[in-house]
Amino acid sequence: MNEIYDRIEFLCQQRGIDVTTMCRDAGIGRAILSEFKMGRTKKLSTNTLQKISDYFGVTVDFLLSGGEMEKAP
Repeated sequence: MNEIYDRIEFLCQQRGIDVTTMCRDAGIGRAILSEFKMGRTKKLSTNTLQKISDYFGVTVDFLLSGGEMEKAP
């Protein structure tokens, strides 16, 4: 499975929510992440990554590389 999607699921689990709830709250279409998870879409837009990172309070770099879970400035 996609490592970025795995990190998103991990962050959702930490908050006790599902991906659908996160998408709704962050203003992201659930279909975008479904297509990404299934491999039909190879990358997420910068806008989508920024919305997800803002929602969780982490950096986009964390989503992309899985480094230490830093809080976004």
